[in-house]
Amino acid sequence: MIRVCIAGATGRMGSTVLREACLREGFEVVGAVASPNNPNIGKTLSDLGLCDSDVELVGPDRLSEAVENADVYISFTTPEAEKNNLPVVADLGRKIVMGTTGFSEEDFSTLKLRIAEKVPAVFAPNFAIGVNVLFKVLSSLKALPETYDFSIIEMHHKGKKDAPSGTAAKLGAIISGFKGYEKTVYGRSGVSIRKSDELEILSVRAGGIPGIHEVVAAGKYEVIRIEHTSFSRSVFAEGALYAAEWVHEQERPGVYSMEDVLGL
Repeated sequence: MIRVCIAGATGRMGSTVLREACLREGFEVVGAVASPNNPNIGKTLSDLGLCDSDVELVGPDRLSEAVENADVYISFTTPEAEKNNLPVVADLGRKIVMGTTGFSEEDFSTLKLRIAEKVPAVFAPNFAIGVNVLFKVLSSLKALPETYDFSIIEMHHKGKKDAPSGTAAKLGAIISGFKGYEKTVYGRSGVSIRKSDELEILSVRAGGIPGIHEVVAAGKYEVIRIEHTSFSRSVFAEGALYAAEWVHEQERPGVYSMEDVLGL
């Protein structure tokens, strides 16, 4: 039995992970954490209709209590919350699965260094197994001629705070790595001719879209389009729980990726 504490437990992703964990054999939810001003703090998961459980939703001031009996801490919150909470969790020796995006490069690097020396952790911008296979497949496009232009189009629900998405940023980093792009253009307006040294990323925020990512590689006479579409947030929840199963078995401290989890 893997005992989990879930942070961001009433958010879009956190609540989906929580519901999946409650239904999944081999998992037990023993803690649930929300933001400090959440009006539901003090209620049980049963009260909130999230899970048939008397586990109480608590704020970050009771984080140590929430993770006390947990094996793995699963977190989908905000960069600011992660900077405060993850070091506490790591100091308590709890293994971590973290899917929060929107960090600055400096903050993310600092957090990784802090956690890596303490406990095994999986950090991933996207837990969908198909997306992580896409990361691997993408490197094969380096065989295309230098004249081919690469663009990324990503779509998410209108409540998503960061743009581009963490997944698009990782796709962009992979592409820039083999294309040698020195600049990224985020959308276009006015007179804006495409230059050979730039990557193009377009972000769309609309409705309730869970996540669509498309990579476009265009030559003069042909175009390759690779798209991953998530039909439901459950695909991310399943991946996060898969990562929790994997990290639960790890003993060596370090920050791992979904590529490590999947053996890619």
